Amino acid sequence: MLSRRELLAALPFACATSRAADPPEPPFGFSLYGMKALALPDALKACAEIGYSGIEFALMPGYAAEPKALTADARKELRKRLGGSGLAVLGLMENLSEPATDAVHKTNLERLKAATELAHALAPGAPPCVESVLGGKPAEWDNVKEKLAERLGAWAEVGRAAKVVIAVKPHVANALHTVAGAKWLLKEVNSPWLRLAFDYSHFELRGVKLADAVSELMPVSAFVHVKDAKGTADKFEFVLPGAGATDYAAYRKLLAEAKYAGPVVVEVSGHVSGKPNYDAVAAAKASFAALAPQFAPRAKR
Repeated sequence: MLSRRELLAALPFACATSRAADPPEPPFGFSLYGMKALALPDALKACAEIGYSGIEFALMPGYAAEPKALTADARKELRKRLGGSGLAVLGLMENLSEPATDAVHKTNLERLKAATELAHALAPGAPPCVESVLGGKPAEWDNVKEKLAERLGAWAEVGRAAKVVIAVKPHVANALHTVAGAKWLLKEVNSPWLRLAFDYSHFELRGVKLADAVSELMPVSAFVHVKDAKGTADKFEFVLPGAGATDYAAYRKLLAEAKYAGPVVVEVSGHVSGKPNYDAVAAAKASFAALAPQFAPRAKR
């Protein structure tokens, strides 16, 4: 059981676990996962001009914000650019797989540690959470859940040591793919430094109602990704927000009722960004136009 001191220590650093009686407009951002081909200065400039209040950096190999590619001077320059753009760092994206071999698990912990160091370098006053999917297949859940909880306990220790929340993301095609599984996993790990990254599109594909997903998981979520989905759990396609059937007016209302005041960040799926002639800035503009009435009503448009 967590002590009161441990719980209180985590609160200032949980991206979205704080709750207000009347939550403010949530920070609304764009994930640079969808802008891999753009240099970071160009990506920041585009997001700021569109009207987003923040961004999520992608830290995977091949992305400009991969921690090992950013020297101390580069981190200082990036922080300066963020300040000049007015953009907040709302999250850091990793793409790790667990449970893995001992060697891969060790590498995962090293990558998480590097991510938490970058979180403090870019936003020392309020380091963003580090979020990741977990990999695996849905059919494997019962066989891997105990080991997964053990591995994520080690992830949570990395978060605790750095005072940075680690947020794991249920995925329709991964071992962690259900509401019940997500709740079980967090209860088993029992750490304020391990939370969820909530993305309704994955639950929608499994027939979970929006209101039920928000009600069940928002209390343990530290981050929200938004995108739309079409199809079923067995055959699906992710699309830009507004190109599917998600009711974002209802979504915003449900988040407010859940007293969620954390980041809401557009994620452009590889289903979209991998298409020929993909235009990252155009995708960011289209997503903003679809969502701004609910999530950025006071932004310049």
